[in-house]
Amino acid sequence: MPLFVDIQKQLTSYPLRIVFDLKQNTLGILGGSGSGKSMTLRCIAGIETPDQGRIVLNDRVLFDSERGINVPIRDRRVGFVFQNYALFPHLTVAQNIVYGLQHLKRTEQRSRLAEQIEKLHLQGLEHRYPQQISGGQQQRVALARALAIKPEVLLLDEPFSALDTYLRSRLQEQLAEALATYSGVTLFVTHNLEEVYGICQEILVVSDGKQIAYDCKEAIFDRPKTYTVAQITGCKNFSQARRVNAAQIEAIDWGCVLDVVEPIPNNFACVGIRAHHLAFSEDAIQINTFPCWVTKTRETPHRTTIYLKLNRPPTHSLDYHVQAELFKERWAMVKDQPLPWLVRFDPLRLFMMRSP
Repeated sequence: MPLFVDIQKQLTSYPLRIVFDLKQNTLGILGGSGSGKSMTLRCIAGIETPDQGRIVLNDRVLFDSERGINVPIRDRRVGFVFQNYALFPHLTVAQNIVYGLQHLKRTEQRSRLAEQIEKLHLQGLEHRYPQQISGGQQQRVALARALAIKPEVLLLDEPFSALDTYLRSRLQEQLAEALATYSGVTLFVTHNLEEVYGICQEILVVSDGKQIAYDCKEAIFDRPKTYTVAQITGCKNFSQARRVNAAQIEAIDWGCVLDVVEPIPNNFACVGIRAHHLAFSEDAIQINTFPCWVTKTRETPHRTTIYLKLNRPPTHSLDYHVQAELFKERWAMVKDQPLPWLVRFDPLRLFMMRSP
């Protein structure tokens, strides 16, 4: 069920302009707070009206500013799961799920209710009210309600943001399970990079209302074209750079020359590498391998981030060039080795970008 969107809308701080043509896939929308992600979903749902453009779902025109078409929300066949779930507090779980099915016969309502109760693992909760169930259960009820109308497009706006880490992980699995049998297209707005990578096939990156990248997830994460896209997708290591020759670049901020294997873009301005792609080596003659000193470290439950100064010792706690991330087990193996260490910038992991 293809979804074509080409819309413009003036927001408070900037104009929103979004264009994409999605086939039967799940599209993740990434961007900072206030970048226009949620507004895009609200325009597709019919909650907000674009200033101009077109929205076409499965060959049905939902919005066309030139032709004066603006299909009402109830007729768009769009399922929407909001950040706060938006369940009706005076209705039971079952009543919330069948809320959009009042036009159907009772037998069909009961059939769809039973299907969603089973699919979202809500057995035994049918007669409870939203305030009597947990946040994770409320989220599943909201998803069940959205899927019960058999929508042609499913819009998910930060559906896990209010949940703790354990619940998020479980519900990601349940969402993936529900989407596996869903025949429509899905748009998924989130700030969580692991969620978007695990659930979505394609990614749209938005910054200040502008669409700055739209591609398969592998291309977006492995080869971001600009500094802003790399930053939004979690890269921490950047340097201004210039071309030395067809196979080498100078990373100006890192104070080193790097061999590259990818063609150097004409409008090349900076180089980046993700923290978990930096590797420690024992072979000083490997290409892109440099002596380094540890400036400081920062720990999370599973990983250690090491702040590294290349080529000479640091002079203070902010004196570092790059960050490397290691699992705790690997960190335990290297942390007591005498300095300097050797850090390697894998040419296959470097990405060369134009400016923002």
